[in-house]
Formats: sequence, structure tokens, C-alpha cells
Amino acid sequence: MASEFPLLFALNGSQAYAERVAQRLGCRLAAHEERAFEDGEHKSRPLQPVNGRQAVVFHALYGDAGQTVNDKLCRLLFFCGALKDAGARRVQVVAPYLCYARKERRTQPQDPIISRYVAALFEVSGVDRLLALEVHNLAAFDNAFRIPTQHLPSAELFAAHFAALAGTAELVAVSPDAGGAKRAEQFRQALERRSGRPVGSAYMEKYRANDVVSGALLVGEVRGKTAVIVDDLISTGGTLLRAGQACRAAGATRIFAAAAHGLFTGGSELLDSPLFERIVICDSVPPFRLDPALAARRLDILDTSAVVAALLAEEYHLTLEEDRP
Repeated sequence: MASEFPLLFALNGSQAYAERVAQRLGCRLAAHEERAFEDGEHKSRPLQPVNGRQAVVFHALYGDAGQTVNDKLCRLLFFCGALKDAGARRVQVVAPYLCYARKERRTQPQDPIISRYVAALFEVSGVDRLLALEVHNLAAFDNAFRIPTQHLPSAELFAAHFAALAGTAELVAVSPDAGGAKRAEQFRQALERRSGRPVGSAYMEKYRANDVVSGALLVGEVRGKTAVIVDDLISTGGTLLRAGQACRAAGATRIFAAAAHGLFTGGSELLDSPLFERIVICDSVPPFRLDPALAARRLDILDTSAVVAALLAEEYHLTLEEDRP
């Protein structure tokens, strides 16, 4: 049975992504206003009635040249609060990239657990549900939030891509550290289903102390195989470079890198390396820090809007545009 269509909002910087989702759902984004003031303060408000309605707010929480990560987080929280104050029945946030997800545990005495504080801010701002793509630590994400959450893993998207790309070579899914072994295993199983043949597994040891990374042991067999190194995000690219070098030294014949979120805070170092045949990311963060020509030559960017639209269609009992007669 069809239900009332939710209002879809997208804050500045996330409209292009949200418009692709809205197009698949057969609707347009709802109108809103964002104003900045001379002292750095800002306000946002919906421009159509929301009383009694369900609202979905899109915002990818990465910093860019226009807004810091904290600017975007504040704007999102304040807008969700404004929706609830205006009478919105239910507010859901879709965060293709969720900020502060990496700070989910204490690594030093008296360290903050910022992912938990962010969760509390979402709750007090009136957010009823959160959908996020490929968070850093799923257990920590689940435990931080008391509101319902939904995690969208990237494993199936990457598996579909690499099953078509890898040809007949033997495949191995590689985690660049032990902490990402579950993510790599999820990808390995999905790739095995997609390709219809066995896929091996391997992982790198990695130790970090005050931003100093050590550990060079590669566990698993990669010799003569196509290695796909899978991580949740690319920041400086150093972790993937270490893993790629270890795979090459261990005899891998082809090496690919895959990560859901391409931040590229270290610039083009990863893309400049000849280690990787291709680097695959999702569209949660545009590669704005890279030269467009280099990005087009070295990156494959997977569209996640179809998966997000399908999840929203299921949740709100909607029919996707492509499924309509």
C-alpha cells in the first residue's frame, strides 16, 4: 500500500547527490532557505509546510573549501531541529559520509569518544533515524546511537564492479589492517557470489602510535593473483600504499584499491603511484581535492544513489521511477 511521500531536503553542498536519489524516487527536492550572517552564524528553514509530514534530510558531513565539517554538522543539526519545531512528524537523516566516525574509541588516557557525542547531538536535535554509508566501525556506530540507524555497506557495490573487471584471474580480498578484516570478508563473500568462483583473503598488520604507523607482515596468499585492497576511506592514502607495496612484494600480479569514501587529504600521492591499476571509490565525497583530469584517468566512482533510493522506497512504501508502468 502506498503511503504519503516524505519531503526530501538537501542542505547546500549535498544537492547533487540528493537530486539523483529524488529522481529515482520520481520526486523533486523540497525547498529550503539557508542564510549566513556577518559574524559566521547561520540559519536554515524549510520553505514549505512540514507540519505532520515526514522529512528526509541529505547531508554528507565532510569538510570542503566552503564549509568545515563542523559547519556542516551544525547546519544539519539546526535544520533538523527547525523541522521538528515546525511540526514535522518524523525526521530522517541520510549521511553518505558521517563525520567523526573514526574517533569511536580511546587510544590515549582521557581521550574523547566523539562518535558518541555526535550521536547525542543527533538525538537532542530531534533526528528520528539515521542512514549512513560504510561507517568506520559498525559495532561502535550501532552502540553510539539510541535512535534507529541503518548502515549501508559498500561490499555489494564493489563486488559487482570487480566481478565484471577482474576477468578469469584468481582473486584475493585484502584488508590493509586487522581492524578492517570483517569489511574485507564481507566484500570477499559478495565477490565470491558475484563471480561464482572462490576468492581468497589476506590482511596486513598495522600498528599506530601518535600518527606513527608500523607493521609490514602480510598474512595470506596473494602470489599470482589479482588483489583488491578494501578499506572504508582514503585520507592520506598511506595505509593503502603500504598494503599495495606488501602485495606487490608478495607476488600479486594485479592490484586494485577500493574505499567507500575518497577524502584524499594527502593530495594525489595515492593516484600517482603505479602500484594500483585502478582506484575505486563511491560518490559519497566528490574528489574535489584532486586534479579533475587525474581523477578521471585513475578513479572509478560508483553511484550509490540507486541503493539509497531503494532503501527509502522500501521504508516509505514507495515505487521507484524505474519500476513504474
